[in-house]
Amino acid sequence: MAGIIGWGAYIPKYRITAEEIALVNNDNANAIKAGLGLTEKSVPGKDEDTITISHAATKNAILRAGIKTKEIGSIYIGSESHPYAVKPSSSIVGDAIDLGNDYMAVDTEFACKAGSATIQFNMGFVDSKMINYGLSIGADTSQAEPGNALEYSAAAGGAAFVIGKNEEAIATIDYTCSFTSDTPDFWRRAMQPYPSHAGRFTGEPAYFKHVVGATKMILEKTKMEMKDFKYVVFHMPNGKFPERVAKIFGVTKEQLEPGLIVKKIGNTYSGSALLGLTCVLDIAKPGDKILMTSYGSGSGSDSFILTCTEKIVGAQKKALTTQDYVDRKEYLTYSKYRKHMETIH
Repeated sequence: MAGIIGWGAYIPKYRITAEEIALVNNDNANAIKAGLGLTEKSVPGKDEDTITISHAATKNAILRAGIKTKEIGSIYIGSESHPYAVKPSSSIVGDAIDLGNDYMAVDTEFACKAGSATIQFNMGFVDSKMINYGLSIGADTSQAEPGNALEYSAAAGGAAFVIGKNEEAIATIDYTCSFTSDTPDFWRRAMQPYPSHAGRFTGEPAYFKHVVGATKMILEKTKMEMKDFKYVVFHMPNGKFPERVAKIFGVTKEQLEPGLIVKKIGNTYSGSALLGLTCVLDIAKPGDKILMTSYGSGSGSDSFILTCTEKIVGAQKKALTTQDYVDRKEYLTYSKYRKHMETIH
């Protein structure tokens, strides 16, 4: 099967703390932080959106892949916050990296798993020899209505992956499967600026059913056990949900914590699980096995098993790491944060 030959991340430098949001909303900041398992979130700059985030992550992915841009035969961007309702983000990024005209492009939407689905698309295209390389991206500048609980976690960031032939891979994709149902836990209708959600219904019948279901499915199909994996990444709507799934499967802190980026920057929606994956690829060693399960409301999960190759060591040094972006911070007041978000949306 196809594999990852390059990866890249991008996270805006702006942050807002849970305390700053709680002060305006008259909430208990300590209770919020304890309940969500996070302390602050990333915020897009006034000139940043899904397209600019995708472009920045893509440049890092191509640096690690070490290929010529025009060798890429497809580009797919998964997001809940494409800047245009009718106009693709993918073609803009394609033009920005000088892809020419000979490539396939489309934007995808499946809530927070829109990005992971594009990896499956490009795996199929590479395996069928329709293309040599495909670009898969998950990025968001997540929407949250002022005063809504989502405001504490909805963040900005994204990840990009160059998918290519197995023999070139820094990480082979050994298996993937999906678990899907019609479970309306979170939605945003046309022309509405902010999403709606079904409160606690987003937990048991939605997130947990699908993430646990997809993870069980891939373990059963491959006859593997959690102890076989060095790192495990689950979609991160907050810091608590993935930790609860980890307990169900007996995943250790050492397996989960390296990819638990939500605690540092919040939930980047389509970029969430993918940024968790970039975190572990940044530090993984040859032979390490990784399990990743994404989640998208509505609802579905994509699960992947990867094995790192000898090529990962050299690739790690070719671009900025995810932690490099986590570490650069500029904090905003709530009023400045709202001005940033008004510019984006």
